[in-house]
Amino acid sequence: MNAPVPLPGQHLRTVEQPLADPDRVRAEVDELLSGLAAVDAQIDGETIPHRARVLEQAHDVLVQALATVDKI
Repeated sequence: MNAPVPLPGQHLRTVEQPLADPDRVRAEVDELLSGLAAVDAQIDGETIPHRARVLEQAHDVLVQALATVDKI
C-alpha cells in the first residue's frame, strides 16, 4: 500500500490541516467507488489491477481523513 505511516503526534490537528469534512470525504470515496460499478462485470487482466488502484485510492482518502481527527 502507498499510505504513509503516521508519525507520533501527526494526528493532532494543526492550522494547515483542517478537520476532515465528512460530506467531502464521503463524496470523494463515492466518486472513486462509482467508477468500479461502471466497469464491465467481465474480469480480464486489466480489471483487477484497476480495481485494486481505485480501492487503494479510496483507502488513502479514508486514512487521510482519519489522520485529521483528533484522538481522544
